[in-house]
Amino acid sequence: MSDDATIRALYCYPIKGLSAQPLEGVDLIPGQGFPNDRMFGFARADSGFDPEAPKPLPKHKFLVLAQEAALARLNTTFDPDTRQMSVTYDGVAHSFDLTDADGRAGAVAYMARHLDLAEDKTPEFVHAAPHRFTDVSVVSDKMMNAISILNLDSLRDLERKAGVQLDPARFRANLVLDGWPGFSELDMMDREIRIGDTRLRVIFETRRCAATEVNPETAERDLKVPQLLHNNFGHMNMGVYAEVLDPGHIAPGDRVTLI
Repeated sequence: MSDDATIRALYCYPIKGLSAQPLEGVDLIPGQGFPNDRMFGFARADSGFDPEAPKPLPKHKFLVLAQEAALARLNTTFDPDTRQMSVTYDGVAHSFDLTDADGRAGAVAYMARHLDLAEDKTPEFVHAAPHRFTDVSVVSDKMMNAISILNLDSLRDLERKAGVQLDPARFRANLVLDGWPGFSELDMMDREIRIGDTRLRVIFETRRCAATEVNPETAERDLKVPQLLHNNFGHMNMGVYAEVLDPGHIAPGDRVTLI
């Protein structure tokens, strides 16, 4: 197999469960995860999350696509530095200043209305840097800062076998790569990859959940992706997680080499 792939896109998801934000490049630092990724979230009213003593929580404690497909109808942008959030739905835009108590109250009220939540189910906007709300944060601190990688050739293999078309956006990866044979990344556990000066180690397979059933364009649950993976490949994995070993800058177009 070819040891080289190419970065096709980079994405961060500053607010868990909400829109991807494409990036032109990022600096990766060991132990710090993907910059600004899933640093914020809308926790459920009964989540029990304490920002003064943050502990990893399972994804169902937050507003997420796995349970609220209607989140995909929202086009959101968020500036992690200024904490200004913009939400567009059905052509109407709203802005919220999440540094301000009134702004946070407005944002959670908007989310509750959009999802038709009962008053006692109104979520809370949460943040506790350097804590991250990644799905695999419950596994370990190392996994909390792991970076998710999607191999487009694996996606194409699933499309061919299942006879469907799949938007890579369903898989909400940080790095989208092209060039490795389909599903070869699942055989790379504990192997290292290099992107310029950056060195990473593949550490975990990405088991897919109901979030991938949601069409990012229509917000409908139109394909049971985990079931398609299981029926065609005998597992529900699509992509891998990697930890950063050596720092460096990465960008779309960069070569990714298996060491």
